[in-house]
Amino acid sequence: MGCAALLWGWLLLGCSWGLGPPGVGAAALSTATYVLDDAGGLGRQFDGIGAVSGGGATSRLLVNYQEPYRSQILDYLFKPNFGASLHILKVEIGGDAQSTDGTEPSHMHYENDENYFRGYEWWLMKEAKKRNPKIKLIGLPWTFPAWIGKGENWPYDYPDVTAYYIVSWILGAKQYHDLDIDYIGIWNERAFSSKYIKVLRQSLDRLGLRNIGIIAADGDWNISKEMIVDPYLNDAVEIVGAHYPGTKTVPNALLTKKKLWSSEDYSTFNDEVGAGCWARILNQNYVNGNMTATIAWNLVASYYEELPFGRCGLMTAQEPWSGHYKVEAPIWITAHTTQFTQPGWSYLQVDGHLEGGGSFVALTDGLGNLTIIIETMTHNHSQCIRPPLLHFSVTPQRATFYLKGSFYMVETLQVWHSRLGFESGNSSLFQQLHPVKVWKGSFSLDLNVDEVYTLTTLKTGQKCGCPEPPPPQPFPSNYKDDFNIRNPPFSEAPNFADQTGVFEYFINASDPGDHVFTLRQVVVQRPITWASDADQTISLIGNFQWVNMTVTCDIYIENQRDGGVFIAGRVDNGGIYVRRTKGVFFWVFADGTYRVTSDLAGEEILMKGLSGVRDNVWHTLTLNIQGTSASGLLNGYPLWENVTISKPSNGWAAIGTRSFEFAQFDNFHVEAS
Repeated sequence: MGCAALLWGWLLLGCSWGLGPPGVGAAALSTATYVLDDAGGLGRQFDGIGAVSGGGATSRLLVNYQEPYRSQILDYLFKPNFGASLHILKVEIGGDAQSTDGTEPSHMHYENDENYFRGYEWWLMKEAKKRNPKIKLIGLPWTFPAWIGKGENWPYDYPDVTAYYIVSWILGAKQYHDLDIDYIGIWNERAFSSKYIKVLRQSLDRLGLRNIGIIAADGDWNISKEMIVDPYLNDAVEIVGAHYPGTKTVPNALLTKKKLWSSEDYSTFNDEVGAGCWARILNQNYVNGNMTATIAWNLVASYYEELPFGRCGLMTAQEPWSGHYKVEAPIWITAHTTQFTQPGWSYLQVDGHLEGGGSFVALTDGLGNLTIIIETMTHNHSQCIRPPLLHFSVTPQRATFYLKGSFYMVETLQVWHSRLGFESGNSSLFQQLHPVKVWKGSFSLDLNVDEVYTLTTLKTGQKCGCPEPPPPQPFPSNYKDDFNIRNPPFSEAPNFADQTGVFEYFINASDPGDHVFTLRQVVVQRPITWASDADQTISLIGNFQWVNMTVTCDIYIENQRDGGVFIAGRVDNGGIYVRRTKGVFFWVFADGTYRVTSDLAGEEILMKGLSGVRDNVWHTLTLNIQGTSASGLLNGYPLWENVTISKPSNGWAAIGTRSFEFAQFDNFHVEAS
């Protein structure tokens, strides 16, 4: 006890951690001791902390940021010893269908089509690798193009076809981008097929891709029940990955003897409670569930905030037009683990529960380095979006750690600290404190609630102080895009957020001149869906708060007889809720008619009549919405007017088509307030 008292004397002189909350005497703290020892062997190998881009279109707006802001955001996510310093990047293998906040394009829209430059996940993986060559890459499909199901909304009837499609993506990553994919998934949060998993494994092995591990099944733990009775399935799967496991695993998963991952987790609004959720599960997924990797959905909230799960990223970057972004608290919670560990380190065999509530993990590189991460998150300040969190209590406490085995000789530990300030509103994030002196193999810490500590032998941690980004600004109220770009850096036009269908830059080789460069909707069959995609295609743009607006766009219907397109304003929905989208929709059809509807489904008709519009001819549509009234022009002449609008009262602008059909758009312009 004398040693501990001496140590506390030194600590109190050395820095101002205090002994719990003001007015709590040291004697009132609960005290407990914990032993860290590697003499009896180590625990499971640590596989890393990561995040998901996609599932879907969560990085959509990131690509449009100007430099230097785009690189700063990427540095905060991927650069080692800088910010989140992520070990794993998981991306969606785009499948042309809605996968939460938008659609991501497939590398094979059609059976005879291959293009490995669509979308932005290739670019993102390269940017991550540029910053951290050791980062692990994972691909996972949410949806699939229609041809894979041959008419059925199901990817497993022709397992050879699905495996060919997925393996093509892996080979394309290498051939066109020099990216080595480390792991591949099956079908996000949907049924798995044992037969398909075995076919995929055989396909990979046949091509010499034995080093690519299969993660299954990215849903619940049920696949483990089949793995323990099917040795071929067990051999095919390298990692059992579950989503939102609530820090718990199941006995069957442990019986597989495989690595267990929380292959998607978090998904929580990125304020202090989100940071508390993330801090708690990063430790407790291992402490309670033996999971050796945790992957956050999502990497960066780079989608319009009013779409589903707004701001559920580790940081926020949803304003490319202003350059504004925000490094949220979860970034620094991540750093507590990622900056002081690496995949390949091992957990120590400890119980990991603190007696006063909270948890700790300890990891080593096997070369004498030691990192301890402690969290004391309280129940109400660490609730994740799912699953429900049973009540527990955390109280201020004193923890004494005894270092044994190869750690007995450690004399000093570096200290990094975060306190999430819920009452004060003042959080202290990832601050370096005075080192702790280890006295004869032990040290003590007074832990308050809602804190994270990292104690480590490593001296490499740092908190980047980048210049402040520009202040936030709303989307420009006067916005134009003529799509005139010969070699676009990305396949999609900036700021357009596809919600059903895929809208891509297109070169109209047959056009005499005015419309050579256009935006084209290219999905012509309903894909194998993951969510409830609309029966129409739609791409959103702008500011959800817009009330009054004039939207103008040149349109070109390609489908004879039954083709149709629209422009729209006050569009109120997207993402997984796209089917129920309302707004003011101005439609023209190849049969020479027009309609005005208050819904994307086209069922709530406000006005209809003849327009004289034909297919395969360019026309200009204008939609004007002011207050409770709307009017429409065709080729500059009034077509309909004085249509009364009741709701919605505000929303985005949009373009789209009547069905899954080819159609083109040009010279888009919106003026709004």
